[in-house]
Amino acid sequence: MNSEILGMRKPIFIVLSVLAIFIGCKDSDKVAEEVSKIPLELKISRFDREFAEANEDGLPALRKKYPYLFPAPDSVWVAKMNDSLQIELFQEVGKTFNSFEDEEESLEMLFKYIKYYFPEQKTPKIITVTNDVDYDNRIILTDTLLFIGLDNYLGSEHKYYGGIQRYIAKLLDRKFMVSDVVSAFAKKVVPRPRDRTFLARMIYFGKELYIKDRLMPNAPDNIKIGYSDDEMDWAIANEEPIWRNFIEQEHLYSTNSKLNQRFLDPAPFSKFGLELDNESPGWLGRYIGWQIVRAFMENNDVSLKQMLTMSEEELFKKSNYKPRS
Repeated sequence: MNSEILGMRKPIFIVLSVLAIFIGCKDSDKVAEEVSKIPLELKISRFDREFAEANEDGLPALRKKYPYLFPAPDSVWVAKMNDSLQIELFQEVGKTFNSFEDEEESLEMLFKYIKYYFPEQKTPKIITVTNDVDYDNRIILTDTLLFIGLDNYLGSEHKYYGGIQRYIAKLLDRKFMVSDVVSAFAKKVVPRPRDRTFLARMIYFGKELYIKDRLMPNAPDNIKIGYSDDEMDWAIANEEPIWRNFIEQEHLYSTNSKLNQRFLDPAPFSKFGLELDNESPGWLGRYIGWQIVRAFMENNDVSLKQMLTMSEEELFKKSNYKPRS
């Protein structure tokens, strides 16, 4: 009898799984339909183009239009206009971003999703700029303004990035732009971890990545986390041994800050202290935190904003997280 019952469980489980996926798709379709109806006027100014095409006589008009971009005296900007390296930079950005239509469409959809989930958030005015490839500040988001440094999105193989470490340069591509904007937005709405444990930090980053699931529902996972296809495949295939390593090494409740450097901070690979390290992608702790948050949201009926304010410990306990093996 037991074997008969076990035999019956499998098809029942399959039916329930298919039903859950079907219901999830229906919910996503409903959200997408509601989002598409949200009225939104996205204002985008191509300051990079305006400045590149201006001359000294045009500076007063630019200063009046963009006062927040002109703290320095005019002489600094005149020198920039006549600097051969700056002129080349403007030309390279102009070639790559001769059109901004695809990005405008993606950003408009993003801010509609933000309006759907976070209606109290104002839609900022978007200003495209160049910032001398300051990739640490390629996206700056304030309450009313969003600055996008286009010279940080010329493509990972661009000559400007030749001296930049490859794990950073691979992200300097326009396909990661919207994901970077969401990362900047997440810092406004995801509370800092309540404690200093490795688990709390993992789940903090997991919340940021889960926001991308909601605000970028059609983007592939590797774009959300900043992996190549191969790195994404490696993380998925090794989720169970990664988690087992964290458990066996008693990392979860450790407050050792070196764990951040090994598994959370940007790096060419994660540092388990094993021969396979060089094969692994970086920040695998973020990936595991993401899967914990996903498991929690699958197993609990809470809103996105409710989840964001939950303590990391409570979220973990209620996630019933079990890694894929």
